Amino acid sequence: MHVLITGAAGMIGRKLTERLVKDGRLHGKAVDKLTLIDVVKPQPPQFSSKVDAAVSDLSAPGAAAKAVAERPEVIFHLAGVVSGEAETDFEKGYRVNLDGTRALLEAVRLAGGYHPKFVFTSSIAVFGAPFPEAILDDFHLTPLTSYGTQKAICELLLSDYTRRGFLDGVGLRLPSIVVRPGKPNKAASGFFSGIIREPLAGQDALLPVPDSVLHWHASPRSAVSFLIHAAGLTREQLGPRVNITMPGVCCTVAEQIEALRRVAGDKVAGRIRRAPDELVARIVAGWPSRFDPRRALALGFTVEKTFDDIIRAHIEDDLGGRIAN
Repeated sequence: MHVLITGAAGMIGRKLTERLVKDGRLHGKAVDKLTLIDVVKPQPPQFSSKVDAAVSDLSAPGAAAKAVAERPEVIFHLAGVVSGEAETDFEKGYRVNLDGTRALLEAVRLAGGYHPKFVFTSSIAVFGAPFPEAILDDFHLTPLTSYGTQKAICELLLSDYTRRGFLDGVGLRLPSIVVRPGKPNKAASGFFSGIIREPLAGQDALLPVPDSVLHWHASPRSAVSFLIHAAGLTREQLGPRVNITMPGVCCTVAEQIEALRRVAGDKVAGRIRRAPDELVARIVAGWPSRFDPRRALALGFTVEKTFDDIIRAHIEDDLGGRIAN
């Protein structure tokens, strides 16, 4: 099986690559080739099968056609501009998040006689206020950010290309993925990771929103499991609605901090500093916070039970079990 991963240099792309290399198989089929592309060259893993790693901007003419020229059976489309950057750089957000996705979908369609599994990472930012108490999977899409709008348009495209039989698509509306290892990125949601990651590493963290902010979370470990599981879902299981809201852990920022205190102690939790940011607060205020994930759970997706579990997953997977006291 040939697997293509776009956005492979990003955190989820790297962890998905690691998982595929470790398992060597995807839903019972041996992975005999990995193609990794991103706007910066992904680091090729040590793998017994063939690995191609290349720099590619899918919105550039001909790039998407080149990406699917060898007809990978499974495409994980993770490439994208994050929420904060999509809001501050309007043109770049639409070029990468919308034009790049459309180009990849079109490249598959124009290849002819080619029907890959196409797993797309969407976002809960496709939903906009006013919200019900808990958002069902089929709640209407009324995004309040450019990022959410771009993802919502791509969901509609994915659904139509699947309906027309050009590919076998499934879109995953991911929660905020925390704790993200490495350096902070430009995502408006980045502080959700920062207030855990930096204190665990012995550094101060800035909190730009009030403690009362409520949000929906899952770990990188769960995000990879979502993607792997989605690649095995059939058309019969999904039915006509190919975009699914993933399960998550719902908690306030205050509850995140208390979870950090339980797992790592008062000294670590005390490294969080208040630093209000109006732009971040405005973006986050337009995001949904509580979902009813019964459809995803019925389809077999699983997630952590508590935010404590999310913190522990970060310590195990990214810190080697060690924290800075």
